[in-house]
Amino acid sequence: MFGSTIRMSPAEETPPALSPDMHFIGKKADIIEAGRVTKQVNGCRDVLVVYHQGELYAMDLRCYHAGGLLHNGDIEEFNGRPCIVCPWHQYKITLAEGEGLYQAVDHPTIRPLKTQWRSKGVKQRTHKVTEVSGDVYVTLNDSSEAIESDVYQTEKYRTASLDALLKLKPKT
Repeated sequence: MFGSTIRMSPAEETPPALSPDMHFIGKKADIIEAGRVTKQVNGCRDVLVVYHQGELYAMDLRCYHAGGLLHNGDIEEFNGRPCIVCPWHQYKITLAEGEGLYQAVDHPTIRPLKTQWRSKGVKQRTHKVTEVSGDVYVTLNDSSEAIESDVYQTEKYRTASLDALLKLKPKT
């Protein structure tokens, strides 16, 4: 269920009760306009929320491979699955499931080479997105199963990312 968006249909009379686990991210219209937003949730998790082709997705901000900031990544489709491409090393991560994708060669001795995209499994922690009356909320994926992107959810990487962003800003 994590990585999905829950939307209310107009026919629903009352919105679902807001759970204390739901963290306000912003207004849907603002997120659509921006395309993506980042927010520290619950004081401990840096989350990226992406709007792509009518859907909202949430995942950890830093790439599972080396901590690259995913909000700078391109969105591309591989095998019909929308992915964010890490700007540091071009790792492909599915928006909905957080799976790492790689290009495999079926039979390396047969020419021409035939490749296909395959999954490495879930590498990036995704989170549940809920929209209520135009407001967007994220519920953190609190699965106890370790996921590789968890490594980059520490103060050490927040500080390093902030330092990198400050170096990129033009001096006035």
